[in-house]
Amino acid sequence: MTKILLGAHMSIAGGVHMSIERGCSIRCTAVQMFVKNNMQWFARPLAREEIRAFLHHRERKELLSIFAHSSYLINLAATNPQFHANSMRALAEELTRANQLELPFLVMHPGAHLGAGEEAGLTKIANSIDAVFEVIPDVKTKIALETTAGQGSCLGDRFEHLEHIFANVREPERLCVCLDTAHVFAAGYDISSEAGTRKMFREFDRVIGLERLAAIHINDSKTARGSRVDRHEHIGKGKIGLGAFRFIMRDKRLRKIPKVLETPKEKNLAEDIANLKTLRDLL
Repeated sequence: MTKILLGAHMSIAGGVHMSIERGCSIRCTAVQMFVKNNMQWFARPLAREEIRAFLHHRERKELLSIFAHSSYLINLAATNPQFHANSMRALAEELTRANQLELPFLVMHPGAHLGAGEEAGLTKIANSIDAVFEVIPDVKTKIALETTAGQGSCLGDRFEHLEHIFANVREPERLCVCLDTAHVFAAGYDISSEAGTRKMFREFDRVIGLERLAAIHINDSKTARGSRVDRHEHIGKGKIGLGAFRFIMRDKRLRKIPKVLETPKEKNLAEDIANLKTLRDLL
């Protein structure tokens, strides 16, 4: 049971190394973190001491998977030129920071077309990814495109959107995918049962390929299937039901895929502890 890659998103308040301490304090084996304040465009570069404190933390070996999530400000499909320029610079800097911390990938919402249309938005995202990777050729950290709920004009609510990006970037090997259970449910995929979840993963494999799946955000949904509203809920307390999570926890193909919570919580992490217990009990 300890080898299952399971955990939660952890705060970096007090330094990036604190995400390790917080994760280990509740027996996580996987942790997601930000590499800077997620509500600011830019941050001072990571100091050598900060990087060393993270890489050589005494508890780091207890975490079998640590990866990052990008700032929510980034929108590679932005129509405003300054906003788009900020998004590209911020993404390049966050990938660089994640690379310094030796993190394998940075989860990123693909972007919102803001009225320009799906095709134009997806094309702009692919071109923007090419431009970002061009200025950081030696960065090993990949971008993990996240499935979205399709709220507003957000792209990524259909697997075909992500496949389109893979097919149109110059270096698809530098991309992977993070699947969010609350998002795919709100986007309309029926994962309200084990059978439905199996069917959803079969479609994911057909369109994108399971070999590109790098992480799972394991969240219940406050909103109904097809609502296109992104609201996370505690496991078993939302509209999805335990069938989907039972399938995800038991399917052997997903055993090596890190699964992290993004559910509401207070500083004492009690909610994370309860959600992780619910998931482990499904085994």
